[in-house]
Amino acid sequence: MLRGMTRATLHGMTHLPPPAEELRILDAELWRLDARRAQLLARRAQLIGLLQPAFPPAPPVPRRPETTAPRVQNVLLVLGGVLLTVAAIAFTLVGWGHLGIAGRSVVLATVTVAALGAPVPLLKRGLRSTAEALAGLGLALTVLDAYALHEVALTAADGTGYAAVAAAVLAGVWWGYGRGLGSLRVPFPAALAAAQFPLLLWAVAADAGPYAVTAALLLTAAFDTVVALRTSVRSPRIAAAVGAYGTGGWGVAAACALSWEAVGPSTAARAAALLALAAAIALYAAWRVPQQGLATGAAVTGGLLLVAALGGVPRASLPAVWTVPGYLACGIGLLSAVRVPLPAPVRRGVAWASASVQTLAVVWALPLVVVALLGPAGWAGRVWSGAPSDLRAAVTVRVPWPADAAAAPLVLAVVAAVLVGAARATTAWRDQAAAGAAVLVWASALLLPAAWQLPYAAGLSVQGLMTVAALAVAAYARRTSTSLTAVLLSLLTAAGLVLLSLASQDATLAVLAALTGIFAVAAAHRRLTAVCASASLAGAAGLACAVGAAAGWPPAHTALLVLIVPAAAALLAARVPRTAVPVEATGAVAGLLAIGSAVTDAPVLALVLALCGVIAAGTAVRADRRQAGYAAAVLFVLATWVRLGSWDVGTPEAYTLPVTVPALVVGFVRRHRDPEASSWTAYGPGLSVTLVPSLLAAWADADWPRPLLLGTAALVLTLLGARHRLQAPLVLGGSVLVLDALHELAPYLVPLAGALPRWLPPALAGLLLIVLGATYEQRIRDARRVREVLGRMR
Repeated sequence: MLRGMTRATLHGMTHLPPPAEELRILDAELWRLDARRAQLLARRAQLIGLLQPAFPPAPPVPRRPETTAPRVQNVLLVLGGVLLTVAAIAFTLVGWGHLGIAGRSVVLATVTVAALGAPVPLLKRGLRSTAEALAGLGLALTVLDAYALHEVALTAADGTGYAAVAAAVLAGVWWGYGRGLGSLRVPFPAALAAAQFPLLLWAVAADAGPYAVTAALLLTAAFDTVVALRTSVRSPRIAAAVGAYGTGGWGVAAACALSWEAVGPSTAARAAALLALAAAIALYAAWRVPQQGLATGAAVTGGLLLVAALGGVPRASLPAVWTVPGYLACGIGLLSAVRVPLPAPVRRGVAWASASVQTLAVVWALPLVVVALLGPAGWAGRVWSGAPSDLRAAVTVRVPWPADAAAAPLVLAVVAAVLVGAARATTAWRDQAAAGAAVLVWASALLLPAAWQLPYAAGLSVQGLMTVAALAVAAYARRTSTSLTAVLLSLLTAAGLVLLSLASQDATLAVLAALTGIFAVAAAHRRLTAVCASASLAGAAGLACAVGAAAGWPPAHTALLVLIVPAAAALLAARVPRTAVPVEATGAVAGLLAIGSAVTDAPVLALVLALCGVIAAGTAVRADRRQAGYAAAVLFVLATWVRLGSWDVGTPEAYTLPVTVPALVVGFVRRHRDPEASSWTAYGPGLSVTLVPSLLAAWADADWPRPLLLGTAALVLTLLGARHRLQAPLVLGGSVLVLDALHELAPYLVPLAGALPRWLPPALAGLLLIVLGATYEQRIRDARRVREVLGRMR
């Protein structure tokens, strides 16, 4: 009992301040803490400033050397060897005549033997770099010895032949010298460098001709390839690889030039043998090189060289039209090597080589496809000028037909067949291969009528059948990529067919009517509904224009016929919602076409705008297309303005106010029921119907009552918009008020502008820029201060 009484008494004696008073106390305590923290931080900064001189300076950072001692050593040795070599050359070539033959031979031989023998003791002492430098000097001196020997004892010998023999001897001696010393690296690359010249110099000395010189280059490259693949020492392997690439590149270039310039089977066969030798070297390297990337590249090179070798023989024997098909056949023949049990990099490289040949063949035929597809665009400047004799004349209105291109359809068809086989054999690239095959088949069929010079009507029929076939493939293809490719090809074919038909009036009408029907039928297939419905509507719009032109109607009257297309598009989009976006877009383009055609006739333009407004209003009935109501309102207002302008109405308010007042009433009711409705939706159309025609009339009126009344009304609207915070009355009223005021002040502003000095506008512009810059700087400074205040808060 007493415990309960004590707890109750303590609970009644506990004093807790109200929440507002407690919050005030907490804020005051926090403010005191922040002030104290700021004082402590300031004192800390003062103490650091006082103690700063007492701290000892940091020890200087030692400079790091820019190079290492071994590098300095190597540079010095290389420079010393080069200078000694230059001195020896100068002694041999310039100072040779001061000594007799015995003295000259003794001096040069002694220096050579000393330079070649010096590396032996140096290697024993561990001075390998110095030994390398002196060995290089000795090798250079042996070249001078060979030169001196020719000048003294063998002057009657042919210089080129002697150089070939000397290069071979020096290569063998240097290689043996390197093998004898063992640890030196300089002799082996030097020997390989000397080995590049014997065969080439021998062929030149024997005047053997370009084929022998090319063979010498390729045999040298083969020797380098064998050395690079057989040796395990790094320096000779790199030197041999450089030699193989160098001599092999020159040999391949020369062999390709000989093959291309061959004019008979014999010369072509000899060039083919050289190219086959180069291909064998590359394939051997691909077989033996351990790196897969290098092996694949070498196999690609070998495959391309083999194609050049095999395709060069028929090129020199057959007409020029079969050049590309011959090379293509050889390239496709490489695919047989893929099934041979070869290393994977070799098979991959050969396959890539075959693909490269086929790609080049397709690229060769590509310009012809462009001519066949875009060439008929030249009829746009010669519409209905008369049907040409054949389809080649129809596609070459502005551009010529390429020469020796009759085999282009065959090339495309063959590559397409290869892609079909690849699509069946692999799964990784199946979709891409199938789509590529479809494109190539289409391109081949597109070229055939022009290549065979079919009659004009027959060529149009072929392209029409191509359109139908492409749509059939698109409808029943199993793969989505193939279906999409076929749809695009059908559209391209239809566009080219329309361009071809522009040469004749009857052809244009027939083609447009047929395409409209074909795409309308294809639209029944669910997969093609959206695209084909849009294409059918586009064809119908073109057909309407063609019918109007054939009947001799003015463009403005033809526009009324074109309006059938947007009306049909609106109905179709409502019935088939999945086609709404592309179909409505096509209808909108057709509507713009109709408006553009009716611009020359104001009454008809007003009618076209009103009908477009009706179509847009009908579209806005759908729940998901309410935004079309804005377009309908704009079109109705434009139609009203155009109609008033065509009637030469001097008092447009008599016609616009009866529309504005009910529209404003309807807008007020709308805003009353839906407070979230925009003022532009409620009041914008009604205000625009009267304000814009009145403003145009006021600008053309020289009297003062109309501008005064319009300005007053605009001022009232502006004030109402500001009072009720409505955007539409504020913007429309303010814009009309400013334009009306400018119209009234224009007679006074023009003389004033002429009286002002020319420097005043630039000065005002500069002052404005300075003010803006100062304001920008002030904003940046304020932002910096805020950042500093926030940074002091912890």
